[in-house]
Amino acid sequence: MPKKPLKFFTTSTDCETAFYDALERADLNLMMTVWADEPGIVCIHPQGPRLAGFTAIRGSFTEIFSQGPNAKVKVSELRKHQGQTLAIHSVYETFTLPGRKETIPPVLATNVYLLTPHGWRMILHHASHSPKGTTVEEQGVMRILH
Repeated sequence: MPKKPLKFFTTSTDCETAFYDALERADLNLMMTVWADEPGIVCIHPQGPRLAGFTAIRGSFTEIFSQGPNAKVKVSELRKHQGQTLAIHSVYETFTLPGRKETIPPVLATNVYLLTPHGWRMILHHASHSPKGTTVEEQGVMRILH
């Protein structure tokens, strides 16, 4: 398989922004640029198996993107722990499908990023369905963080 084109992500947040941009646009090339090219990378989609390695993860996103762009993703309630070379982000993902009125429960996601010689890269994406009523938005609560 040819080496994926490199894009330099200067922060873990830049890498995460590109991940969700690729997800919304169904852009396989951008999606695979986000991922580290290491055998230990892991992706777990909601109710899916653990996918390990670049080839398995690429295959899953190829399948997901085969229908083209079909969802908007709102990322909220970021909780972040960052060291010099590792960043862990916990977020809620809320998906909206055009033309559909039913509410899709949010997804809880943990994204882990590693600082590599080529910038920040994703090494883990683990997503699972969240219980209804757990997000701040669903609870109608306003939280102020300082």
